Amino acid sequence: MGHAYATIAFEAARCDGCQDCMRACATAKCGSDDIARARLQVLPAMLPADGGAPASFELAMCRQCGDPRCVAVCPAGALAKDIETGVITRNADTCVDCLLCTVGCAYAGIAPDPADGSVAKCDMCDGAPACVAACPTGALRHVTTARIYNEVGDWEDLFAPGLAGCQGCNSELVMRHALRRVGPDTVLATPPGCVPGMGSVGYNGLTGTKVPVFHPLLTNTAAMLAGVKRQYKRVGRDITAMAIAGDGGASDAGFQSLSGAAERGEEILFLVIDNEGYMNTGMQRSSCTPYGAWTSTTPVGRETKGKSQDAKNLPLLMVGHRCAYVATASTAFMQDFYDKLDKAIAASKHGFAYLHVYSPCTTGWRFPTERNIAVARTAVETNFVMLWEFTPYDGLHLTHPIESPRPVADYLKAMGRFRHLTDDQIGHIQAKVEENRAVIAQIAAGAAAR
Repeated sequence: MGHAYATIAFEAARCDGCQDCMRACATAKCGSDDIARARLQVLPAMLPADGGAPASFELAMCRQCGDPRCVAVCPAGALAKDIETGVITRNADTCVDCLLCTVGCAYAGIAPDPADGSVAKCDMCDGAPACVAACPTGALRHVTTARIYNEVGDWEDLFAPGLAGCQGCNSELVMRHALRRVGPDTVLATPPGCVPGMGSVGYNGLTGTKVPVFHPLLTNTAAMLAGVKRQYKRVGRDITAMAIAGDGGASDAGFQSLSGAAERGEEILFLVIDNEGYMNTGMQRSSCTPYGAWTSTTPVGRETKGKSQDAKNLPLLMVGHRCAYVATASTAFMQDFYDKLDKAIAASKHGFAYLHVYSPCTTGWRFPTERNIAVARTAVETNFVMLWEFTPYDGLHLTHPIESPRPVADYLKAMGRFRHLTDDQIGHIQAKVEENRAVIAQIAAGAAAR
């Protein structure tokens, strides 16, 4: 298997050309406020004919290429790719400043420093890029999820290939990552929903997993899994008792057994993939379906305009059970998910661990499959989804706080299930987002004051 590296991602739609990133870079690398000496340059994508302000911007910066042309054309061997960090390094002692590297780079990522004429380029600031920290709009992001690939890329995928999920399904992403991390000493429960619907329990007499798996009812998943765990403890074998359930199987018919197992402190890892409805049986609403959403049981017409109730906040209900560990996660932030999954696995060895993963459904939410991760990310950036974790000892704290959230309308307009919303309905959803944010912030502030 190859090696993956951290990188700096640029989202042009968010860049306003403020040049804060350039000033931060010039200060960090040269001790200067001259943005011409920055090792990245934000440039207008096109200069308006009327001489007005540019409408969009592009980024000239080293991309730390996997097959760097600057290295290939360097006659002095002064440039090389660091195998450990992925950064293209420059040896000033051997560089002859011939500038051939600047011709070889397709991204204008290496250029002469105007102060002394020597070439300079981004070196990722030893893993803490100053430009990213200085960007006020989030146009620059330090993407570090490469560590997941490096750590678990060679581990066995414990779901069989060829599962029958919808194109672009995030649930399959969560399933495969989660079970790979939990490992083979696992007994898995998958109640009715998308997870068994795509083949976790198998077809034609063949199982869909490489670990013991069973298909409980919606109503008894946690109860059955508690019994399985207790029997294994009785015979002296340490296994992880794990459920992968949908929001319907957890928040509706399955809530009584989930609540009971949590109250008793059963040693279970209960993972909920929340796609906000019963998506595999015709896209019906669940108690986790948000207000205003179209589903087949909350249609849009003259009398009704989508779901008329607000969504149940199931993760907060689980906090009320004083579980050993409760957390929310999103498929758009996989490093955050992996960190929480590790904590949930550890907590399930001595108590009940609950992990709630928000997972957009391309079919039921009505958006193009290639937009899945973008929709998940926008949910977090608008505070429609908040990422946090809780233990009885440390309380609740945010793991990805959004200081300047985008309007919730940015999230709603990305999906067909909300396209009918009136301004009043959008205002109601925005108010509920603010209300939820305030509740979470109040709980987190109480934990911080301990």
